[in-house]
Amino acid sequence: MTNLITRRTFVGGVAGAAGVATLGGKAFAQATLPTSPVTLNIIDVAGNLALTQKAIENYRKAKPNLVSRITFTKATAPELAGKIKAQQDAGRVDIDLVLTGTDALSAGIEQKLWVDLIPGHANSLPKLDDIYLAPAAKMQGLAKGQGVVVTYYPSGPLLEYMPDKVKTVPTTAEELLAYTKANPGRFLYARPANSGPGRTFIMGLPYILGDSNPQDPAKGWDKTWAYLKELGQNVEYYPSGTGAVMKELGEGSRDMTVSTTGWDINPRVLGVVPKEAKVAALKGFHWVADAHYMCVPKGLPNEKMAVLLDLMSFLLTKEQQAYTYDEGYFYPGPAVKGVTLDMAPPESQAAIKEFGRPEYEKWIAENPIELPLQPDQMVVAFRMWDEQVGGGKRK
Repeated sequence: MTNLITRRTFVGGVAGAAGVATLGGKAFAQATLPTSPVTLNIIDVAGNLALTQKAIENYRKAKPNLVSRITFTKATAPELAGKIKAQQDAGRVDIDLVLTGTDALSAGIEQKLWVDLIPGHANSLPKLDDIYLAPAAKMQGLAKGQGVVVTYYPSGPLLEYMPDKVKTVPTTAEELLAYTKANPGRFLYARPANSGPGRTFIMGLPYILGDSNPQDPAKGWDKTWAYLKELGQNVEYYPSGTGAVMKELGEGSRDMTVSTTGWDINPRVLGVVPKEAKVAALKGFHWVADAHYMCVPKGLPNEKMAVLLDLMSFLLTKEQQAYTYDEGYFYPGPAVKGVTLDMAPPESQAAIKEFGRPEYEKWIAENPIELPLQPDQMVVAFRMWDEQVGGGKRK
């Protein structure tokens, strides 16, 4: 089994003589499928391959007439936009599909890196509003038509802690601050620009603290920024990714961190964090949803575009969505309606049965699920955190 650090931190057929693809009875209007198989280069900056690689490989096996080989690479979200921009400027784009969270999605929208998928290629994709779970459909709106949601989860923010070390668990934001003051250096979280739990934490705080506008980090987060600065006085440093945080929690050098449903379950499945770790939610918390997206850089040949649209549609079928339960990394995982755990592979069912938490179902039912920041506002929040909070403590 691949370990947490390597998995996360670096993280229709041909029809007719003309080679027109059919998918759900619709023909591609914009792109024509290749007459010979192509190689696809997929880069993952979100840990998404843990959820989708098996399904992507299923596509290659099912469509040998379209795809001869697929290469998978991983990178960190902050480095991706510059990499793609350099390739586009040179006229040599060799990344065909990007699997990303809202971080690199936002940076790519800001720099105009992505192909307009919707409405540009909507006729070649399923009717997304018809197939998505309601929160996943809302997350699709954040993509501005330049990405397609492939996985979804309610995320967090949650606290994760070792019960043998934390005897009095914080129940409010004020109690969390008091805990960090009484136990300096024992609480840790990663840089939000490269950490799902990190950014979920800072986006969730405005709801917990009652800030004036949770969707406006520049003008509506006065309480949040003040809180994060004060909290930061008791944080030794901010790692560059969540994997490093979980490693420290598992090794015992930290006692508490911020987490999400998936980052709670999966590191315990993998043995990076002890099974006995517990989670808590602060009073008044709202879920801040998260999703992974499929994005296509501008500059690809027409025939590759056709194959990528076919691949995206394949990954949104219920059968392939069932693989996204994985071992709880993005729990639950599926973005599509009607995909239940009993449809997932046996190893996924076993992992979630052993390491999942019954309280998650109750918390999801009882607490509001909010959208994360809009892409342009997320870029602002990351920059402000780097400037005002992270400072010289990043590592």
